[in-house]
Amino acid sequence: MIAFDMLVAICLVYVALLFGVAFLAERRGARGSNGWLRSPVIYTLSLSVYCTAWTFYGAVGYAARSGLEFVTIYLGPTLVLIGWWWTLRKLVRIGKTQRITSIADLISSRYGKSNLLGVIVTLIAVVGTTPYIALQLQSVTLSFAVFAAAGTNGPWQPTDLKAAAFSVAVGLAVFTVIFGTRNLDANERHHGVVTAIAVEAAVKLVALLAVGLFVVWGIGGGAQATLARIEASPLAGMPLAPGRWIGLTFLAGAAILTLPRMFQVLVVENEDERHLATAAWAFPAYVFLMSLFVVPIAAVGLAEMPPGANPDLFVLTLPLARGQDGLATLAFLGGFSSATSMVIVAAIALSTMVSNHIVMPLFLHWTRAGATMSGDVRNLVLRSRRLSIGGVLLLGYLYYRLTGGSEALAEIGLISFAGVAQFLPALLGGILWRGATRAGALAGLTLGFALWAYTLFLPSFGEGAVMSAGLLADGPWGIGWLRPQGLFGLDGLDPLVHAVVFSMGVNALAFTLVSMLDFPGPMERLQAAQFVNVFDHSPSGQGWSQGRAEAEDLLLMAQRILGADDAQRLFQRAAVDQGKQGYLPDTTPEFLQRLERRLAGSVGAATAHAMVGQIVGRSSVSVEDLMKVADETAQMMEYSSQLEAKSEELSRTARQLREVNEKLTELSVQKDAFLSQISHELRTPMTSIRAFSEILMENGDLPPERLVDYSRIIHQESMRLTRLLDDLLDLSVLENGQVSLHPQPVSLSDLLDRSVAAAGGGSGRAPMTIRRDPAAERVALVTDGDRLSQVFINLVTNARKYCDAAEPELTISVTEEEGAVAVDFVDNGSGIPERSQSIIFEKFSRLTDPRKAGGAGLGLAICREIMGRLGGAIVYLPGQGGAAFRVTLPRGCAEAA
Repeated sequence: MIAFDMLVAICLVYVALLFGVAFLAERRGARGSNGWLRSPVIYTLSLSVYCTAWTFYGAVGYAARSGLEFVTIYLGPTLVLIGWWWTLRKLVRIGKTQRITSIADLISSRYGKSNLLGVIVTLIAVVGTTPYIALQLQSVTLSFAVFAAAGTNGPWQPTDLKAAAFSVAVGLAVFTVIFGTRNLDANERHHGVVTAIAVEAAVKLVALLAVGLFVVWGIGGGAQATLARIEASPLAGMPLAPGRWIGLTFLAGAAILTLPRMFQVLVVENEDERHLATAAWAFPAYVFLMSLFVVPIAAVGLAEMPPGANPDLFVLTLPLARGQDGLATLAFLGGFSSATSMVIVAAIALSTMVSNHIVMPLFLHWTRAGATMSGDVRNLVLRSRRLSIGGVLLLGYLYYRLTGGSEALAEIGLISFAGVAQFLPALLGGILWRGATRAGALAGLTLGFALWAYTLFLPSFGEGAVMSAGLLADGPWGIGWLRPQGLFGLDGLDPLVHAVVFSMGVNALAFTLVSMLDFPGPMERLQAAQFVNVFDHSPSGQGWSQGRAEAEDLLLMAQRILGADDAQRLFQRAAVDQGKQGYLPDTTPEFLQRLERRLAGSVGAATAHAMVGQIVGRSSVSVEDLMKVADETAQMMEYSSQLEAKSEELSRTARQLREVNEKLTELSVQKDAFLSQISHELRTPMTSIRAFSEILMENGDLPPERLVDYSRIIHQESMRLTRLLDDLLDLSVLENGQVSLHPQPVSLSDLLDRSVAAAGGGSGRAPMTIRRDPAAERVALVTDGDRLSQVFINLVTNARKYCDAAEPELTISVTEEEGAVAVDFVDNGSGIPERSQSIIFEKFSRLTDPRKAGGAGLGLAICREIMGRLGGAIVYLPGQGGAAFRVTLPRGCAEAA
């Protein structure tokens, strides 16, 4: 007999192996080396998360107690997968076009992006999944008990087994937090988790087949002898109950669509819609192999094991009884894999739902500044997901302890199936029927969930735990026809069938009737058209009127959710698509919808809609949307699309011409001011030089000290004149491409040190604090150090001159982006107005009064030309709180120091 401590050590090694697999897959995914990570084989194996400890251990026990009824658990999902073309393909397409993150996100998004629906679905999912998580913890604990009961000595004793369930829950929480909450964008694939689940799928299949082969040929005496045992066993005489068969097949088919973990792997983790074609035959083949030896193991176990032995554990106890410790250990790892894969994916799915539909809406409601508040909320979302994972596993553990660990695994699983099946009317109705409404979904879900809890979930705790024995036997207040498991006097029905019939029947009826009596709002009609006709419409349906918001406010909000780099790339691409430069596109309905969809991948559709709405104002439905909802003829749609395309092109051209005209007008004003200033700047030193020269010529008897003073003034004015002419000449040389560069190895840190020192301190102003990160600045460059220093000096000098904060600060940060090294200069002043951001790099551009003393407005123009010659760029970064400039050098010019 294998020592119990050794079994624990094997588990730890196995978990470490899964950590390694997940880590390597995450690294490959981060590098873009997806390859086999995106294969249909990995996708199909990830669907095996459906096969939990219930199917690994409980299917044998189910067969021993109810005969062939266990087949229904495999038959339902097989039928759904075979018919993937009509339902699953549509769900996956909707998931991709709408950036759906969970089943709660899909239902709330379909019904007008209703967060109330999202909250209700989330709560039902958490409550409905809790028994299933308890089942996994119970199966692991029971399997530990099999080995502990063998009488091995060690620090772990059988009395510690209830604590083992808690230890397993903690370990699974840690694994899920590490590999399930690395990315905020839930629409991004969890390559590490999915790959680890694929490995576990192979382990549990191999383990169950190995046990089956051993039972048939090692104990049963071969196929013929085993068939004879089955004929002679109690299984052969067990009657078939058509009502339960139909009900269980329906529940199993609904489960593969509505279980949060199945929706996660089936829809959210789907890399390619074509993978469904492979899964349509490969997954039924997988579950067939998983069920192949269930009946032989059950029949042989009933004959070989002593009376009263738990049939749920025959997969373990039969090999142990025959001294096959290695095979028993493999079977244990198979069951362990079945339990852990389910818990991990369910925790990821539920934590995403809790953070997106409960935590974030509460944050927006309680925070006065709402979406415009400064700061990064990514940590809030990630922290809420991590806490939710722990909370979900804690609920499963508490349910396990409160229910006393009932040994019938199948019954616990069926309770969960019936609970999450309440999503089915709203889900299928939402993607197939345009008349389905938010009010109908709310009515169906709440009534169905209430009846499920009353007739099945609460009674599962046992008499006296939640419901008294009197209530279960006589109904509330002695009203017999309201008994939880005998509503309206229907005493003859199986409790599970009874609960399914009433909860699903009332759910579907309320959903249909209320939807027919209610009239959907514009947003609901729009979403209905996008979901029901997802193959006919493009994914770019509009939900916003022309935005009133400043693009900079939206950028500030996006940076808090997506991170600065991702948000800036999104805004820059949108500006380029509009024919603009910089980071601030026009807040057109198309851009607002694009932004909302991108945010939805991180915080869910309903929350993203609310956050954009706080800044932009209320949403509206555009003419294009109304036409989609109205289902006009194809010819009219095509004609309208052509007219709209031409109108958009004309609008875009007019906007570009208007921007160019405004820019030319501004530059013309700047040019006039420059000419006036240059005349003044040239005349002033020349007048001084002429005046003092005449004094020297006409007064030969001046005291020596006067001669020195006048000579010094003439020299200073000459230098001032020379600097002005040097700037003009430098810019001219750079623009004409006549400059000679002298690239050589230099240190970025040294260049910044030299530039900060050369920029000096501003006179008459509060001293500026400069914040730097020396570790990040250790980058070796091959470039013209003098020219690059000239750019840095100009930026530091400008920050000293123009930062209007009471306590001025300048932050210089270095980051390494894809193919480039970026140096950001960000001060804490009031920044540059949006209307001026497009001209600050033009010649003669000054934001202060041009008539005041100061530079000629050539500094940033020279910087732009220098960076262009060095192969890099300099841009203004909006939405950083103050004036912010980014200097970018290509990675070919840099290497780590």
